Amino acid sequence: MTAHTTRVDVGIVGGGPAGLMTALLLKRRGISAAVIETRTKDTIHHTQRAGILEAATVSMLVDAEVGSRVLTEGHEHEGTVLSFDGEQHRIDFQALVGRSVWLYPQNEVFFDLANAWEREGGEIHWAVTDTQVHGIETTSPRISFTDAHAQARSIEADLIIGTDGSRSMCRRLIPEEVRTDHFISYPFAWFGILCEAPPTAPELIYANSELGFALISQRNETVQRMYFQCDPDTDPDSWSEDAIFDHIQQVLGTEGGVQLKRGPIIDKTVLPFRSYVCDPLSHGRLALAGDAGHTVPPTGAKGLNLAFADVRVLIPCVEEFITELRADAPGHEGEAAETPESLRRYSRTALDRVWKAQNFSYWATNLLHRQPDENPFTHRRRRGEFDAITGSVHGQAYFADSYTGWSD
Repeated sequence: MTAHTTRVDVGIVGGGPAGLMTALLLKRRGISAAVIETRTKDTIHHTQRAGILEAATVSMLVDAEVGSRVLTEGHEHEGTVLSFDGEQHRIDFQALVGRSVWLYPQNEVFFDLANAWEREGGEIHWAVTDTQVHGIETTSPRISFTDAHAQARSIEADLIIGTDGSRSMCRRLIPEEVRTDHFISYPFAWFGILCEAPPTAPELIYANSELGFALISQRNETVQRMYFQCDPDTDPDSWSEDAIFDHIQQVLGTEGGVQLKRGPIIDKTVLPFRSYVCDPLSHGRLALAGDAGHTVPPTGAKGLNLAFADVRVLIPCVEEFITELRADAPGHEGEAAETPESLRRYSRTALDRVWKAQNFSYWATNLLHRQPDENPFTHRRRRGEFDAITGSVHGQAYFADSYTGWSD
């Protein structure tokens, strides 16, 4: 079967928020892009995902004029609460660093961007199969795939960007002798629920006790999101609704203080914890962004924000590369290609922030979770660390600066 071929400047593998934001910002700079995605638009929109956005991420959505509802339907949080053995301390982001975060689910960020890309006539193929990327070490890379109508297709481009998530096939195209995979897994997971109930508190509560960790969040005025620490092999169906709420309440503390708002549980899931970094994030005519290049545990709320930070660095580097390419004489298609310096610079710059985020996420995860082999000394030591953070304006400022996102 002869494939239908499209020619663009940039082919993007992965139609989540990172891929769509990349495509939109490139289009704003006169650089054409085409996007492919293995899932359907409806599937992504209705997959519940984390929803804390840093101020810089919100600014990207607003400045890109994509019709995002983040400021109208999102909720600004000027602080968060840290709780240890029932003792609560509020971290005032605005007073400490002059920044807020916004509660706005990632699947709604995706929906805003997908609608904007389609309104602007951007090329996107949902529910594709048989995806392959060819020739990233040449001047003529391309993507081949079968579209949702069983039509063989090909996208020819000058550059391929992989934003295809934590199971990225694009990442594996970087040769093993070039690529270093940094990875750790954690000995615990999060048991997450959605329940039909009003918010327990106006801001997020990160809690720790001798029972481990719990997080009280919300999706909107009628749905709450909660998590508690569990074993990675936990069966969600092994916990009753009452047992779930009772356990979270015990972590928060039962003597006065915060009382959970309870309601019917509409979703239960277990989320494993892992950290991963691919180095470098570029090779030949390929660049990685978002979860394709790195993953973090959810404790520090860095996943989507780190992906958008990648995009902020990547866009001017891609523009520089395409501008230089257009200025060169044509006629060298298919030749071997070194990694352009602009893409090497993207990798170095992006990885600097990635490792800062990895450090904060690792630190916050170990501060707030109980280790399997924990003893009374370990728990009291962590309590000392908690007191050092919450009891000092400098400790609070470190947490606030890291959580709300450092300045670029």
